[in-house]
Amino acid sequence: MSSPKRHSPLEFFRDPWATISFAYIFLLILVAFFAYQIAPDSTSNANQMHLSIHSKPPGFKSKMILLAGENLSNQSTSFFYGNMNSSVEIPIQDFKVFNEGIQIQPYGMPKDYYELVAKKRLPQPFIVSQFIQKNIVEKIFYLGTDKYGRDLLSRLIIGTRISLSIGFVAVFISLFTGIFLGAVAGYYGGYVDKVIVWLINVVWSIPTLLMVIAITLALGRGFWQVFIAVGLTMWVEVARVVRGQVLTIKEKTYVQAALALGFSNKRVLINHVLPMVIAPIIVISAANFASAILIESGLSFLGIGAQPPIPSWGGMVKDHFRYLLLGKPYLAILPGLAIMSLVLAFMTLGNSLRDFLDVKN
Repeated sequence: MSSPKRHSPLEFFRDPWATISFAYIFLLILVAFFAYQIAPDSTSNANQMHLSIHSKPPGFKSKMILLAGENLSNQSTSFFYGNMNSSVEIPIQDFKVFNEGIQIQPYGMPKDYYELVAKKRLPQPFIVSQFIQKNIVEKIFYLGTDKYGRDLLSRLIIGTRISLSIGFVAVFISLFTGIFLGAVAGYYGGYVDKVIVWLINVVWSIPTLLMVIAITLALGRGFWQVFIAVGLTMWVEVARVVRGQVLTIKEKTYVQAALALGFSNKRVLINHVLPMVIAPIIVISAANFASAILIESGLSFLGIGAQPPIPSWGGMVKDHFRYLLLGKPYLAILPGLAIMSLVLAFMTLGNSLRDFLDVKN
């Protein structure tokens, strides 16, 4: 009898789609980790609003004057949470600087309209040359601005964290719950198995989105509530697969031999049965990752996911889907493409893992 064919890890990357999907996911993980170092708008949640330049097209440029109630250098910077500062950016078309102050022409105002900036909002001592060099800047909005005048590219970059976080946390919760219940049901059988199977069937019969909405409303709307709600609804498939695998594996000769040698059920289950279930679990995890991203996007679109001003791709689609008919469809299409590409990458990776881990190939 021939032994199952073993695959070299390098064989997995011979599949071009697997390589592209893995590289894309890895790239987005790096983008999410260094989000505030990459994003043009590094303020917390990329929430710097400029209502006078809302819904501008990609590549839009505007002069900005930086003003503050306090010195602009008085700001708090966080690697993971962005900059918390007291500075205010005002889009301008023109400005006039005097030794005693400054007049600005805000963006969109008539050419003869100027506003006087109060001295308390200017850095002291007020030196004209230094002020122009440090406080008058030109910003480029590479993907344009949203309906609140925020940088769309920065919002997309920061939103990567939401989608990847919901995937990782929800999959972890579903794996922990599903593996535990599935392994216990399959290994011990009897009334334990019947109770767990009944619970699986009950949860399985309830529409996933409906259950997520119910749990989210019970726990409250918010970031972490979505993680828990999605994770608690995705464990069923994991439990079903693990239970079926354990039912088969526990009848194997080496498992019966381990029990005959006096090993405890706990040791046999953990050391000899569960390691054989890793391959299908990996495949399910990739699919569940994609499902978690879609569910979170749907919840954000319905307004019960991550709450503003936290940037979420689903929330961005919700805010701008009307612009599909107003001549600026990119405001909704870009976050939609981000969702689609990430889900497609995980589904493609899952299919490649299934083929790679199949011992029959």
